[in-house]
Amino acid sequence: MIRIRLLAATFCLLASSAAFAADLPRARPEEVGMSNERLARIGEVLKADIDAGRIPGAVVAIARHGRLVMFEAYGWRDKAAGVAMTTDTIFNIASMTKPMTTVGALMLYERGQLLIGDPLSKYFPKFANMRVAARDASGEPTAETVAADRQITVQDLMRHTSGIIYGGRGNTLVHKMVPAGSGDASREYDGVAFLDKLASAPLLYQPATVWDYGFGLDLLGLTIEKISGQTLEQYLKANVFTPLGMKDTGFSISPDQAARYAKPLPVDPDTGKPQARSPELTQPLKFECGGGCAASTASDYLQFAMMLMNEGRNGEARLLGPRTVAYMLSDQLGPHIRNLIGNADPTRADYGFGLGLAVRTTPGVVKMMGSVGQFSWPGASGTDWWADPKQELAVVYMSAAPGPVRWHYRQKINALVYQAIVD
Repeated sequence: MIRIRLLAATFCLLASSAAFAADLPRARPEEVGMSNERLARIGEVLKADIDAGRIPGAVVAIARHGRLVMFEAYGWRDKAAGVAMTTDTIFNIASMTKPMTTVGALMLYERGQLLIGDPLSKYFPKFANMRVAARDASGEPTAETVAADRQITVQDLMRHTSGIIYGGRGNTLVHKMVPAGSGDASREYDGVAFLDKLASAPLLYQPATVWDYGFGLDLLGLTIEKISGQTLEQYLKANVFTPLGMKDTGFSISPDQAARYAKPLPVDPDTGKPQARSPELTQPLKFECGGGCAASTASDYLQFAMMLMNEGRNGEARLLGPRTVAYMLSDQLGPHIRNLIGNADPTRADYGFGLGLAVRTTPGVVKMMGSVGQFSWPGASGTDWWADPKQELAVVYMSAAPGPVRWHYRQKINALVYQAIVD
């Protein structure tokens, strides 16, 4: 029985690798300035950590100079059931949903249906007269409120400067008035109730004054639905997923896909607390949250990353114009905006932020290697990706490891990939 299962897993691995390779030409590492010997360290490190029970498994996809140099699966898709990882495994990607939602909105921007400076209240009038938590002498928010200095704009939603924060990332009175995060909101509220909940709570900050992680991209997703007359999944499937060949990306897991859906370890290796998929996408969401509710595969997401690195085009599909992509990937935080990115993700501390994703603005200072212009935004379920246009490098790392250990692997995979570049 075990032999049959392993043979089936091997067949799936070969089939999915072949299908992906047909879309993206393969190269030996040395042909694109990478060392095969050094690249092999990724597998050695991951296998040792999987054996030590640190993560269940992982899939790594690396492309350089437009050619695939690594596409490998390690460990277990479902360790408890003894199911091996394969390259076509589907993962919850959490906040890696955000850049895809942003691209969807920018496509409306290019069609003249949306403006970056549009107030959110243009689409949802209940956000027209928002209140902001007043501060006491020590700067802490109080139960008192003051009027917002200006309205929340689409740009604020895209760059996390709306003042609408995730409730699970603080203990203030404002945090306690809103859902913990995107996944929690999608399980508890439908779109209308979610909008009512956020519009009735005060903002934690005046708009456009502080970068703080929150529901901006979920609100952007609902704005896309309002403009397009489609659900977010319908819109993104027609305009992003299908054109890029992202056949396993969406906001639900079908019965046919369920066997390929990755599970985390039952218990977090650091905290000892139980772990489960969140959200559980085999069950319907109450609304398709653009901030964190999609699932995808490493090969699908690599197509998306390469589209952005190639200035809006991947193969025959052009989603955005080059100037729009350049604007998306430019730092949108001026000197007047307080940057709290490091509170949301310590590995992205000292990055700037574009529209829907982090952008690197300095060759040093930050905790990881990369070039100025590198862009990324990882997922709380244990997934990560980045693209480095200067190096013509795109990397996707997928693992069902949602605990604090995910920050460790973001740094570790970054180091292992860059040390393999030898030109």
